[in-house]
This record gives sequence, structure tokens and C-alpha cells, in this order.
Amino acid sequence: MSPEIIPYQPEWPRRFAALAEPLRRALGDLALRIDHIGSTAVPGLAAKDVIDIQITVPALDPRLITVLQGLGYLWRSEITCDHHPPGVSGKDADWEKWYFTSPPGLPAVHLHVRVHGRANQRYPLLFRDYLRAHPATAAAYAELKRRLARHLADPEMYSEVKDPAVDLIYLAAEEWAAVIGWQPADS
Repeated sequence: MSPEIIPYQPEWPRRFAALAEPLRRALGDLALRIDHIGSTAVPGLAAKDVIDIQITVPALDPRLITVLQGLGYLWRSEITCDHHPPGVSGKDADWEKWYFTSPPGLPAVHLHVRVHGRANQRYPLLFRDYLRAHPATAAAYAELKRRLARHLADPEMYSEVKDPAVDLIYLAAEEWAAVIGWQPADS
């Protein structure tokens, strides 16, 4: 089934806040920051009705798995890294992550656990902040997502086709970040 892209929902930030609070309490010092990322974190951007959360950690500590599973999240141990954008240098370890989803029957949540200072930890924060600052780019990105969801014969290819477009936005975001001296905004 193709992903459904829906108009921006004003409750998405509130849903993130309600999800983040128990994560902060349970993770304590294991988490350096917890951020709302992805399309639902960009006001006005159409998206899948899935809250993406990035948990930034000092290291991929096995205690994180225990805590997150204790909260009901499902560890997807087969997902161990992020898409590596072309032309971006660095070690493969810069793209490692742990990935969790919400239990069946509950609203969709994707938890991305990434190590502080690595390229993949920076990428979604910069991408989010760039789209927040560039609404026309966000609108074009939303249209791309709608068309992909509507026209792809194989729904499993949605991310595969979308990733290069996200990379194009990310490359522009890197230039913007250098010009303005970007630092990640709070969620």
C-alpha cells in the first residue's frame, strides 16, 4: 500500500511533546537531546501521519534498547544505518543508528537513535530547520512526496526514490548553514 501524504496537522507538535516527555524521563542522562524531526516537524508541510523522533546519545549503549523496549517501542535490529548521501565524505560509522517503531495499534512513531556529532545526527536537524526557513522548498518537497505516493507502482520504493531529492535539499541546506552559522533549533 502506498504511503498516504496528508496536509499538515497542527496537533503534530503536541503529539511529539506528549511522546518526548516520557522518553526524557525514562532515558535521563542516556539522551543528550530529543528532537522532533521529519516532515511533521515542519509547519505547513504535508506528510505521512508518522511522528519521527531523533534521540541523540553519547554512544549506542545497550541500556537504550532495554529502556525503549520497556516503554513499548519495537527495536528494528535489521535497520542499522541511514542512507549515505553521495559526495559526503566520512566513515560508515557516521551513518550508524538504532531504529524503533511504536507497537502495533498505537499511532505511528519512528524513533531514530543517533550518536551526537555524527553526520546522520546533524542531517535531519539541518534538513528540518532549512525547510522551516524555506517554505517554498517545503511546498515543492510536499508535492514531490504526494506524487511519489500516488504514482509509484511499488510502495516499497517510496524512500528509495525520495532519498535523492532529500539529498538535493540537504546540499542546499549545507550551503545555507555555512552562510548563517546554523546551529540546531530546539524541537
